[in-house]
Amino acid sequence: MNLLPSIPDEYADLIVTSPPYNLGKEYEKRIRLSSYVEQQSRVIKECIRILSARGSICWQVGNYVKNGAIFPLDTILYPVFAEAGLRMRNRIVWHFEHGLHCARRFSGRYEVIMWFTKTEHYIFDLDPVRVPQKYPGKKHFKGPKAGQYSCNPNGKNPSDVWEIPNVKHNHVEKTVHPCQFPVELVERLVLSMTERGSLVVDPFLGVGSTAIAAIRHGRKAAGSEVFGEYCEIALQRIRLEAEGKLLTRPMDRPVYTPSGKESVAQNPFQ
Repeated sequence: MNLLPSIPDEYADLIVTSPPYNLGKEYEKRIRLSSYVEQQSRVIKECIRILSARGSICWQVGNYVKNGAIFPLDTILYPVFAEAGLRMRNRIVWHFEHGLHCARRFSGRYEVIMWFTKTEHYIFDLDPVRVPQKYPGKKHFKGPKAGQYSCNPNGKNPSDVWEIPNVKHNHVEKTVHPCQFPVELVERLVLSMTERGSLVVDPFLGVGSTAIAAIRHGRKAAGSEVFGEYCEIALQRIRLEAEGKLLTRPMDRPVYTPSGKESVAQNPFQ
């Protein structure tokens, strides 16, 4: 709330962030859910003010948990955006394989990115984020396009379900932050929703993944973080990125590639 008022109206083309979930992590104080929503509303309204007419807001959240019951924060926060006149373009499901194991409910393995725009004339370019076609050689077998390829040769739309590994202990990007954004997740948003030179803002910057993704692709970045140790790590990572030395997981790397040495069961018991 110190940073955002210093940014002029309609100056940013993308707001992308993952705010605290009110779970009592080291970087937040657990408060009543109603107070949390009020706090988030103040930040969201400032973000809407600085968002350009062609801009997008991507608010990535999970679940608030109390007494074993979950409260999906995307459904709780959606009215704040809708009442401000923003249009939801996608509810992107981010799926990952690792996380806490639950004993009395199914283990959570996804979070949600709410993508909103301010107007109907928003920046969106699918080509930089296309993924390989499942059947690249498939062709039309009848009709006026018979014999022509039936899919885009540059790749397919990645859909609204994204399988991207989250940052755990063996991830190349891992720092001390317990809930760190993978850079490739933000890269997909930056490449599809901004142009070179655009300003990308993250009001809950953490260890700087949003800034890294922006800088990597010729965008400008601004962000704020209240936890001092995370600020130092973010600055260090941003410097390494500027020098081309920061190690991150590449966007085009498959989530899993068989080695060819996997053991295959030979009988029902195995």
